[in-house]
Amino acid sequence: MTSREGYILSLDCGTQSVRAILFDCQGNIIGKEKVEFEPYFSRQPGWAEQEPQVFWESCCKACQTLKARQPEDWEHIRGVAVTTQRDTTIIVDEQGKPLRPAIIWLDQRMARCQEPLPIYDTVLFKTIGMAKTVEIIRRQTKTNWIIENEPELWERTHKVLLLSGFFIYQLTGLFADSVASQVGHIPFDYKRQTWCKSYDFKWRMFGIDPDKLYDLVEPGEIIGEVTSQAAAATGIKEGTPVIAAGSDKGCETLGVGCLSPDCASMSFGTTATVQITTRRYLEPIQFMPAYPASIPGYYNPEIEIFRGYWMISWFKKEFGLREMIEAEQRGVPPEEVLDERLADIPPGSQGLILQPFWTPGLKMPEAKGAIIGFGDVHTRAHIYRAIIEGINYALREGLENLEKKSKVKVKRIAVSGGGSQSNAICQITADMFDRPVVRGQTYETSGLGAAINGFVGLKVFKSYEEAVSNMVHHTSFFEPDSANARLYWQLYERVYCKIYGRLETLYREIKAITHYPDI
Repeated sequence: MTSREGYILSLDCGTQSVRAILFDCQGNIIGKEKVEFEPYFSRQPGWAEQEPQVFWESCCKACQTLKARQPEDWEHIRGVAVTTQRDTTIIVDEQGKPLRPAIIWLDQRMARCQEPLPIYDTVLFKTIGMAKTVEIIRRQTKTNWIIENEPELWERTHKVLLLSGFFIYQLTGLFADSVASQVGHIPFDYKRQTWCKSYDFKWRMFGIDPDKLYDLVEPGEIIGEVTSQAAAATGIKEGTPVIAAGSDKGCETLGVGCLSPDCASMSFGTTATVQITTRRYLEPIQFMPAYPASIPGYYNPEIEIFRGYWMISWFKKEFGLREMIEAEQRGVPPEEVLDERLADIPPGSQGLILQPFWTPGLKMPEAKGAIIGFGDVHTRAHIYRAIIEGINYALREGLENLEKKSKVKVKRIAVSGGGSQSNAICQITADMFDRPVVRGQTYETSGLGAAINGFVGLKVFKSYEEAVSNMVHHTSFFEPDSANARLYWQLYERVYCKIYGRLETLYREIKAITHYPDI
């Protein structure tokens, strides 16, 4: 196969940037343009909003710039695939015009939800021990907050879209989205991979009427075509097929070639995650769903470490001024200087251990972050390494849970996301998990996964296995060091796994005294 097969244009919108990327059917990047924007603005403490047009106009700018730079390649676009950040909500009117700023996934506002759920729902949730979790989910739901605080806008709301669905509407004029992009506070049946049946409690929990939702399309299927208005805005040829892809994390898992449960996809992004791909629906944590994969009929059970590699940005801001100044003087990224510091610190950070619960999860709402083991030998570099090791300890705990549920041992780990560009971090990961770690030929794994959906949708490949074989190429390999692996295993089993149990009571006392976090 050659470039005669044409290119897929992947539109990948994250929290801080949007990228327009041309992929060929061998997985090569033919052209790329990135446009950055402020991730959000806050009108109140804890809020995180963005004008939807910032996302779309940045996308249009990326497309037009790439077209101007590579006009001949642009003419060979055969299809467009969209992948975006998850759980970002946009309400629109009948013309698809946003009625308010998007509430993005980082937003921490809470609805009051003073009106109780029906008694039969309440009794059920109490019986199965999920009453507190359901309460938290209801209060976190963005549409519930809009219903309570902006009822006049809710009355005018025609559709509730995720960011991916907003992009699809801008491109095609259709209120539709990929099944594999449905990750959010919506009445979606993750096991059946469709909207919930009419009697399902999720309709009452999320407060959304069925007529405010949109059509769902299987990944790899054509959703629609680029309209004349979208063509004028982006430079994409009118009539170009728009093919359903998946969420950013789901596309990453496809883009690193994880097609079965014996391979784990580990994403070192703002939220660190570990996923597997399976035909069987299984809940990684009881009553927490397995998300739809970017392959029709498959699932991506996932464990999330909220504020995962965000902690690196936090560390740079709060403690890394010296390294940032040195990086600027040397003309290198700050991460390069910090990685050099890692080589000076032994595995295990000389007993400094971090538990990365900087943002509590649904099952442990009282949890907080902790660092234990300080001594007079410890420096900022020890803290930096302890952050990386702490994230990996939490991911290892998640991976063991996935293995237990799937009954399949993970044999290798494929990494992606910003942290994966560091060889030092990849080697630490191999040592901590005592498994080989592989890294693909491109950093743009979510865009590559979307392109795989595109080429399968255009019938260039007969199957996802064939597409991955042709388009995913692992170019970096990291084997575990047995001595380091033994050390990490002891610290994990004998120390890390016991930290939360020992501190849980204290976390509850802190919450009772300070009322933080207020959930």
